[in-house]
Amino acid sequence: MELFLEQVINGLNAGSIYALIAIGYTMVYGIIRLINFAHGEIMMFGAYFAFLFATSFGEVYQIPLLVVILIAMVLAAIMGVLIEKVAYSKLRNAPRISALITAIGMSLLLQNLALKIFGSTPKVMPNPIPVNPIEIGLVSIPLLTVFTILMTVFFMILLTVFVNKTKQGRAMRAVSQDKEAAMLMGINVNNTISLTFAIGSALGALGGVFFSLAYTQVAPTMGVMPGLKAFIAAVFGGIGNIQGAMLGGYIIGMVESLTKGYWSSKYVDAIVFGLLIIILLFKPSGILGKNVKEKV
Repeated sequence: MELFLEQVINGLNAGSIYALIAIGYTMVYGIIRLINFAHGEIMMFGAYFAFLFATSFGEVYQIPLLVVILIAMVLAAIMGVLIEKVAYSKLRNAPRISALITAIGMSLLLQNLALKIFGSTPKVMPNPIPVNPIEIGLVSIPLLTVFTILMTVFFMILLTVFVNKTKQGRAMRAVSQDKEAAMLMGINVNNTISLTFAIGSALGALGGVFFSLAYTQVAPTMGVMPGLKAFIAAVFGGIGNIQGAMLGGYIIGMVESLTKGYWSSKYVDAIVFGLLIIILLFKPSGILGKNVKEKV
């Protein structure tokens, strides 16, 4: 029982990270029908931004961790908007394959840019959170895990309220349903798409910071596998559906954790990618997704 509870806690921790990254995928797809494969690299740059501000002022964390996280999120949001303007905005009416190839190219470009700027040697990400765990019954929960889960839940609630209760959130939903109709209603579609990229990139950066804190390192290729798994989470939950991305992230995190605890860590990736195949075979729209006919 103790092992099971520990794996559940680990699964919630990993699931929180995947959910944050998956939301970026699903928001961008929901609004412009693009799989932004550069999203994992935005997550990676978010971790590097946090690392730089955490270590560049003499002693480690001269700036409080929460401020470091917010700075990383803002810089990643700006980066996401710039990528959308430079690489994707001209391709909105182009064939899907053109946008997909551009996204893959942008991913490789950002990886190599990080290699050039930061080098190939991983950086050690300092963790300012005390290592003393919280004891609940037989289970010890690291404070970093508690912090990650609580921050993730907070930002997910914030995003849900923003999308459902604000004017900008309603504009995002309108553009995702019908861009032309939204434009006729006076909604600035370009600004709405930029805002979507900004929010998705900021949450991806938050996931990157938590990932780097959990694994205590930052590297130019760190976004590849978490990005792929977050994409699987988005598809699993129903790509284009924010709640589905959250659910998919936690499911993938739990599956990973329980596989490591009760079987072997060698088979984790195979199990996760096998789940993707199964969901695509039996419910291609995902758990919370809806089958929508393409406009032609």
